[in-house]
Amino acid sequence: MIRKKKKPAPRPKTRPKPKTRPQPKKKSSPKKKSAPGKTKKAAPLGDQLGEVVAFFRIPVVAVIKITRGSVKAGEQIWIKGHTTDLKQTVASMQVNHQPILQARKGDEVGLKISSRARRGDRVYRL
Repeated sequence: MIRKKKKPAPRPKTRPKPKTRPQPKKKSSPKKKSAPGKTKKAAPLGDQLGEVVAFFRIPVVAVIKITRGSVKAGEQIWIKGHTTDLKQTVASMQVNHQPILQARKGDEVGLKISSRARRGDRVYRL
């Protein structure tokens, strides 16, 4: 005769709760005041003409897409971007290697500039 083994009693399904530490209360940080003399720069005071779509190091030229208004040779412009802050007078402009005196809305113009600019920098008239 073969004896059958008895099945062990089922374990209870409840688990003991783990001990938890009480969570410290979160402290709200006081609002930081800006130091006197340090203020955010306001928006430029000129009209936005367009933005830089390309930049070439040699010669130092920025290609600007005119999206509003027009720009003439001799006017002052401001190229402003994340790391760019350049104010200068437009000395020469070219379209397809041909010098022009005025650029209108929709034109892509090559401008000789004095320092580096980056794609996406905004161009303002002062």
